[in-house]
Amino acid sequence: MTLQNPQYDEIMRNYNRRQLNHKNNLDEHITIAYKKIPRLEEIDQEIASLSIQKARYLLGENVSDLNLNDIIESLSEERIALLSMHGFAKDYLQMHYDCPQCKDTGYIDGDKCSCFKRAAIELLYDQSNIKDILKQTDFASFSLDYYASEPKDLSSRDLAAVAFNSAKAFVDDFRTSFDNLFLYGDTGVGKTFLSHCIARQLLDRGLCVIYFSAFDLFKRLAKGTFSHNIEDAKQNEPIFDCDLLIIDDLGTELTNSFVTSSLFLCINERLMRRKPTIISTNLALEDFSEIYSERIFSRISSNYTMLKMIGDDIRIQQKLSGGNQ
Repeated sequence: MTLQNPQYDEIMRNYNRRQLNHKNNLDEHITIAYKKIPRLEEIDQEIASLSIQKARYLLGENVSDLNLNDIIESLSEERIALLSMHGFAKDYLQMHYDCPQCKDTGYIDGDKCSCFKRAAIELLYDQSNIKDILKQTDFASFSLDYYASEPKDLSSRDLAAVAFNSAKAFVDDFRTSFDNLFLYGDTGVGKTFLSHCIARQLLDRGLCVIYFSAFDLFKRLAKGTFSHNIEDAKQNEPIFDCDLLIIDDLGTELTNSFVTSSLFLCINERLMRRKPTIISTNLALEDFSEIYSERIFSRISSNYTMLKMIGDDIRIQQKLSGGNQ
C-alpha cells in the first residue's frame, strides 16, 4: 500500500473522527439509560470497583478474589435484563464501531486492517482525477474489432495488439521493473483508454496514480511555481513522487518556454526518482521533437517504451454503429 504522508494522515484523521463520534454516541446512551434506570449506574460502579480488585489480585496483591468473576458476571446479567425490560437493546451501553475487527483504529496486531486498505484505495481513486471515468474502464472492455487488419508494414490492429499487450505487461511488472510508456498516433484510437485501464488496475492494488490532461498539469505546475503561497508549492510534490503519473493529450496545451521547461523538469525528476510515467499525444514524433525540443524527445525516446497507435476514430465508429467500447 503506497501512501504519502498527507494521505496517510487524512485516513487516520477519519478514524479519529469515527472513534470520537462513537464515544459521543455512547456517552449520550449512558446519560439516557442512567436517567431512566438509576440502578444501571450503581451496577457499572460496582463492576468497575470489582474489576480493580480483580486486577490487584492478578498482580499478586493480598486481596481475596471472593469469586470476583462470578459476581461480575451476575451484575452483567442483571444489567442486560434491566436494559431489555425497559426497551433498550442488549448492547445499548456498549461501544459500537464501523469496523469491529480493528475497532476503528485501522490496525490489527500491527498490520493494516482490510478497512484501512479499502479506505486507502478509495482515497487514491478520489485523488487520481479520473475516479468516475474508471468505473466502466478495464482491459476486458478493450476490443481489437475497431482496428483494421489490412496488410501494411504493421496494420492498425497489429499496433493496437502490441499496445494492449505492453499495457498489460506494464501493470503485471509494475512492482518489479521500472518502465515508462509513450503512446502516440491518431486521434481517438484508444491511447487514453489504455492509460485509464492501467490506472484502474494499479489503483485497485492500492498504488497512487495521478492523471492530468496536459493543460491541467501545466496549470497546476504554474500555480505552484509562481504562487507566493508555500502550500501551493507543496501541492506539486505528488506530481513528482506519485507511483504513476499519466499526462494525457500532450500537445493540446498552449506551448511556451514555461511549458517546455516544466515538462523537462517533470520527466527528468520522475526518471531520477524511478517513478513511472505514461504520456499520450496525437502528435507525430517529428512534430513532438520540434515543439518540445530535442532534449526532451531524447529523454523520452531513451527511457520510454514507444507505442504507436493508428486507425479510425473509435468514438465515431461507436456512434455510427450505436455501440460502446
